[in-house]
Amino acid sequence: MQISKIKAVIVEDEDAARAALEGYIKKFCPQVEVSGTAKNCKDAIEILHKLRPQLVFLDVEMPFGNAFDVLDGCRDLLFETIFVTAFSEYSLKALNQSAAYYLLKPVSIEELIIAVNKVQQQLQNQQLINRNQVILENFKEPRSERQQIILPTNDGFEVVKIENIVRLKGNGNFTDVHLRDGSKRMVCRFLKHFTDMLPFPFIRIHKSHIINIHFVKSYHKSAGGYVVMNDGAEVELSPAYKEQFLEAFQ
Repeated sequence: MQISKIKAVIVEDEDAARAALEGYIKKFCPQVEVSGTAKNCKDAIEILHKLRPQLVFLDVEMPFGNAFDVLDGCRDLLFETIFVTAFSEYSLKALNQSAAYYLLKPVSIEELIIAVNKVQQQLQNQQLINRNQVILENFKEPRSERQQIILPTNDGFEVVKIENIVRLKGNGNFTDVHLRDGSKRMVCRFLKHFTDMLPFPFIRIHKSHIINIHFVKSYHKSAGGYVVMNDGAEVELSPAYKEQFLEAFQ
């Protein structure tokens, strides 16, 4: 499926930032047509319902509300979102967990082009996923282990609860994610991608392994040290991570 133009809306409260982003899009992303703009949550919700765009460039923090308020007011709409945010460890973790597209301020033209190309690919392949709903649900769930994560796979994607992940193993350019039900997903991300994203009780115990300590069955000092998981896997414990691992059980 080919689309000639991606209908887009920019939601940004700062006039200069909004104008700059619109200028970048027009100059460097010719496949995108900016159909409208908004500077606050209320206007954004109204404009998105009126124009029904395929793509929204959404500022995370705005006066009298934020991006999550906009998503909450647009639950009945389906569109791809590229979030625009100043650096925030919390917001970046939430966006990464949801496999969302985001740009850090000040916006990099190179990153803008990459994000738009990814959205265009999703639209052309008709691989629409309501990431916005996952992001919104995660934002409203204070317990990080109860939140959801989107796993991009070779076949598409899968949404799983973080608490159902037993362990992760690096597999070259991919990561094998082992779930509570005994199944495995090969995810199109390096293991490093999950290191800072996944909250405690996930800890790294080896350069190739991240485990959920809630699924640890036993620890053995022999053979250099290894951990037996509830799924029967024996996972090597690297000396560099041994202290961190033991501290998690104190």
